[in-house]
Amino acid sequence: MLERTEDILRQLIAYPTISADSNLELIQYAANLLEDVGAKIELHHDADRNKANIFATIGPDIGGGILLSGHSDVVPVADQTWRTDPFTLEKDDGKLYGRGTCDMKGFIAATLAMAPTFAAKELKRPVHFVFTYDEEVGCLGARDLVEILKHRPHLPAAAIVGEPTDMKIVEGHKGCCEYSVYFEGRAGHGSLPDAGVNAAEYATRYVSKLLELREALKKRAPKNSPFDPPWTTINVGRIEGGTAHNVICNHTEVDWEMRPIAQDDADWVNGILDTFCNEDLLPDMRRVWPDSNITTRTIGEVIGLTPMQSNEAREIVAALTGQNDSHFVSFGTEAGLFQDLGIATIVCGPGSIDQAHKADEFVEIGQLQNCLTMLEKLAHSMQAR
Repeated sequence: MLERTEDILRQLIAYPTISADSNLELIQYAANLLEDVGAKIELHHDADRNKANIFATIGPDIGGGILLSGHSDVVPVADQTWRTDPFTLEKDDGKLYGRGTCDMKGFIAATLAMAPTFAAKELKRPVHFVFTYDEEVGCLGARDLVEILKHRPHLPAAAIVGEPTDMKIVEGHKGCCEYSVYFEGRAGHGSLPDAGVNAAEYATRYVSKLLELREALKKRAPKNSPFDPPWTTINVGRIEGGTAHNVICNHTEVDWEMRPIAQDDADWVNGILDTFCNEDLLPDMRRVWPDSNITTRTIGEVIGLTPMQSNEAREIVAALTGQNDSHFVSFGTEAGLFQDLGIATIVCGPGSIDQAHKADEFVEIGQLQNCLTMLEKLAHSMQAR
């Protein structure tokens, strides 16, 4: 089974499914493998029909199934120095290298390799395979999928989201909010700064406010917070604007993200920023140029995964793996979206988040084997007796 998993992973890695590009070839490949073992296939496309989620089912057409979930997109490799081709799987010293090996095509490959095993058994409850698009840019695919699922009479009972956790059970993580802010000013000659509205300068004031809030959030951390770091974080990811040294910049963009541990923190930050823009920055800009503007685009606001006292997914994976404890992480996943539907959800998958988004990303072969062992035990436990 491990050899088959590596073969499937090799093909998955060869599809360069960076979020900006289509994932349709990968989704069709996965659909073909699942259809070959008799799975019921649903493809749900985005508005441009350039991307798709897959929702596939093996087993009886009833509620209460187990959902195995992974995202098909990967982050870019631009400006990273790889020692190998990032879209060609390389095997070395017990590790498999390539973009997406741990985040998170390794888990997808393992589930596809195990599909014939699930299909060969008379399952008492269905197993669902869910592979989504655009998780890395706001969980867009999963958000579209849950809008479809929420109208169905029957839902899965439990979900395992296979993000890289070193195969540890994760029952809680922060949310993830991503924003792009556009500053529009007035261009002019650099020798006459008062005659223009320098968008870069106002963007700088905005970023300074973000950094001020980032420090203030440390004081809002609740006692005994299980997260690392224990407070809501803010990160400025990109600042871009201007054309030349001697031209007043009339357009600047700021991309930033927030990882809230509670919705109150997110509301607090966004409230302060709205007030700062509307009562401080915009009046200053428009005194010089009335058409100046600040526009905020919400890329994604994805809720976190909340630990639950009773969680069937946690109990299932604990029984399969023999783990007696669970963990919390600071990175975000699609898990909270499934939990919000009433599906018991945990995160557990092969690989380490320390390798994700970096050059020479890898997953250890031993981690893949542990994942396959868990899935094989899951298939056995779901067999009707």
